[in-house]
Amino acid sequence: GGTPSATFAPVTHAAPMTSLDNAMDGVELRAWADRVVKGLDGVVPRFVAELKIDGLALSLRYEHGVLVQAATRGDGRVGEDVTANVRTIQDVPERLTGEHVPEVIEVRGEVYMPTDVFAALNVDYVAAGERPLVNPRNAAAGSLRQKDPAMTAKRRLSFWAYQLGQVIGGPALATHRETLDLIGAIGFPINPEVRSIDTIDDVAEYCLYRQDHRHDLGYEIDGVVIKVDDLAQQELLGFTSRAPRWAIAYKFPPEERTTLLRDIQVSVGRTGRTTPFAVLEPVFVGGSTVSMATLHNQDQVAIKDVRPGDTVIVRKAGDVIPEVVGPVLENRPPGTEPWQFPTICPCALRSTLVRLEGEADTRCVEPACPFQRDQKIMY
Repeated sequence: GGTPSATFAPVTHAAPMTSLDNAMDGVELRAWADRVVKGLDGVVPRFVAELKIDGLALSLRYEHGVLVQAATRGDGRVGEDVTANVRTIQDVPERLTGEHVPEVIEVRGEVYMPTDVFAALNVDYVAAGERPLVNPRNAAAGSLRQKDPAMTAKRRLSFWAYQLGQVIGGPALATHRETLDLIGAIGFPINPEVRSIDTIDDVAEYCLYRQDHRHDLGYEIDGVVIKVDDLAQQELLGFTSRAPRWAIAYKFPPEERTTLLRDIQVSVGRTGRTTPFAVLEPVFVGGSTVSMATLHNQDQVAIKDVRPGDTVIVRKAGDVIPEVVGPVLENRPPGTEPWQFPTICPCALRSTLVRLEGEADTRCVEPACPFQRDQKIMY
């Protein structure tokens, strides 16, 4: 998602590419199912569960069976024309086959980079003295938006199809499962882990199973998407201002790892605000290697009571920002003391740090502080 780039021509989607509401646990998942049943006047629907591929959403438009346009999701209404690059992806057919190819059909799906391709590319990058790719999701997004389609081709991207957009002249379909069968029959790859499930309890059990086995696959996933199977029921439930009421994404919790907290240091921002951060023994978590993580402010360090020398739990908040969850107390070395927030700025001027009453932040109030100067220039 995001604002379309000026590098690629804008594409207005014939049918909007909406986002999904999230369920973070079984309670929220069942609450969504209760709302669905209420919206269907007490009728309990059948569900389809699909893996939530960690990649980049794509819409493919075919007219008379021929690929005419490929567009990113963008802001859901307007995306970017990446047709030339998408033609290099082997999983995307140039021409559709089968008996029931509609006059016009938009197929939505996810572009992703398989984990073995990601690993092989990073070996090549390191050997060439270049910075390695951070994670498969970012690598897929960056690969699809290359100016040169030849560069996209070298990245060996893949594609799973999972939904229809605009369709003109297609066969009558009654369920989402039938939609997937049609998409597969005309030439698209459908993820083999799609499941039809009768009850929300079985859906919740499947989500937990996939959470435990997320790394058994040859690609990254970050959740499970659950949809009401019956298309007439989908139409009855409709949409909110931003998402369908008939679908939800069960999001996996952030991955956590343990590592050594080497030190706690303080950075100084352009306004003088000081932020403590953890210097860590590098650890791979959430798709990248983390060696530093925020500790937010003085109070958070005190609440978490993390100390240099501790074994700490690290995760990525929202799967993006590294943070320290807390210490593993049974591994704490004997004789350590609680970390004390410094009273002197770490810059060469050694000015006093000040925390005003009622504020969470501690600040360097010396205008000539070189750290503030540098951060202002960068800003």
